Amino acid sequence: MTTVKTLLGLPGLRLRPRAGADLLERPVTRIYVTELSDPGRYLSAGELVLSGLLWWHAPGDAEPFVAALARAGAAALAASGADSGGIPDDVVDACVRHRIPLLEVPADLSFSVITEQVVLALAAASDSARKRLQAAAEAPVETLLDRAAAELGLPCWVLSGLGRSIAGTAPLPMPPEDVVRRYAAREPGPLTLVPVEGRHAVPWLIAVGGPLSTAQAELAEEVAGLVGVTRARAVPSAAELPDEVCVVGLRTEGSDESRDVLSEWLPDALLLESAGETSYAATALRPAPAELSIVEPLLRAKRIVCGISDAGPRAEAAESARYAVEVAARRPGRVAVVRAGEVDAHELLLAGAPEGLRAALRRRVLGPLLAYDAEQHTDLVHTVRVFLECSGSPTRAAKALHVHVNTLRYRIGRAGELLGTDLTEFTGQLDVYLALRAGD
Repeated sequence: MTTVKTLLGLPGLRLRPRAGADLLERPVTRIYVTELSDPGRYLSAGELVLSGLLWWHAPGDAEPFVAALARAGAAALAASGADSGGIPDDVVDACVRHRIPLLEVPADLSFSVITEQVVLALAAASDSARKRLQAAAEAPVETLLDRAAAELGLPCWVLSGLGRSIAGTAPLPMPPEDVVRRYAAREPGPLTLVPVEGRHAVPWLIAVGGPLSTAQAELAEEVAGLVGVTRARAVPSAAELPDEVCVVGLRTEGSDESRDVLSEWLPDALLLESAGETSYAATALRPAPAELSIVEPLLRAKRIVCGISDAGPRAEAAESARYAVEVAARRPGRVAVVRAGEVDAHELLLAGAPEGLRAALRRRVLGPLLAYDAEQHTDLVHTVRVFLECSGSPTRAAKALHVHVNTLRYRIGRAGELLGTDLTEFTGQLDVYLALRAGD
C-alpha cells in the first residue's frame, strides 16, 4: 500500500511536510493535478492533489479549496509556491484546520516528474500487493481478508448470498441481509461489492468499506478470485447427528440449484438425497427459513419451495419433510415454506396423492355440483366450502356469505341433493371437504 509517507521517502521528489505530520499513514490511490479554486466535483477519496496554487490570490482563498479536499477524503495536498512566493500561511492554516497533510514541492521540480514518480510508486505497490495476496492463497478466508484490508486500507468482509457474514475485519456497518438485498436490487450503498468467482448457486460477495480507485478495484477483484479458490477447495463435512433429526426438503422450481442452496444454507447438514430440483438433508439445528427470501432474487429458480419436518427418527422425519414440500408447492409466493407441524391432517393425506388422483377425486365427488354451477351460473361449490369451513354452522356460514340463514339452508339442501350426500352428517362433510381441498 502506498501512503503519503511512502511518497516522502521517494528521493527524486524531495517533498517536505508542512502540515499534518501525524496523518502521513493515509493511503494514496492516485494523483490529481488541478488549479481550480473549488475542485470538489472532480475529487475522489485517497487522491494526492498536486497544485501550483494558481487559484490563490489573497488570504481566504485557501478555505474553500482545502475544505473541498477534506470533504472528498483526499490523502494529501502537494503544493508548489514557485508562483506565489512560497506557500501562503492561510493554505498551511487551512490544511491544519481540515486535517489535510500538506507537502511542499521544490520550486525547481516539474509536475510531470512528480506525476511519473507517483504513478510508478502506485504501480509497484499494486504489483507488490497482488504478490503478497497471492502468497496467502492457501490461507483461510480470515487471513486473506486481513491481508486485503491491509493492502486496501479499508475494512473487508465476505458475505453469503443467504445474508450471513462469513468473515470480516471489523463490525459490519449494516445487517448483512441488507447488504445482499441492495446487491440483488442493484441499489447503491456505502460498501463496494464484488462477487466471488465460482460456480455456486448461492454467491459469496466481497464487501469493502468504501469507494475504490481503479487500482483498489483491481486488487479487490484479485481478492474475490482467491476467496473463490478457497471456497471451492473447502470440503463440506456433516456434523455428527443425534438420533432425532430435522429433515429439510428444498425444491428450486425450474433449476437444479436445490443441492447448492441446501448445502450453503445448512453447512453442517447431512445430504440425504438430491435429484435436480429437489434435495433433502438432515440437520440437528432448526433452520432459519427467512434466509431463503434473501437469496431467492439471486437464483435462476422460478421459486423456492421448502418443507421442514419436526424432530424425530431420520426415516420418519424424511417422510414428513416430503409431504411438507408437496403442501408448500401448492401454496403461493416466490418462497413457500411449510413446517410439518403446520400441516393439517387433510393436507397431509392429500399431499401423498398424485395430482391426477386428486383431480379424479374432485371430479368423482363434486362432478354433479360443478356441472350444475356451470349450467345455472351459480356458485354452490363456494357455498358448500364456506359452510364446511364454518364447521357446518348455518348461522356462521350465512353471516360469512351475507345471506339469510334460510337461504343458506336451502342452498346446502340443494347441494346435498345434487351430490347424493347429507351435508349435515360428518362422513359426508369429510368426503366433500377433502374433494374441495384436492383442487387447491
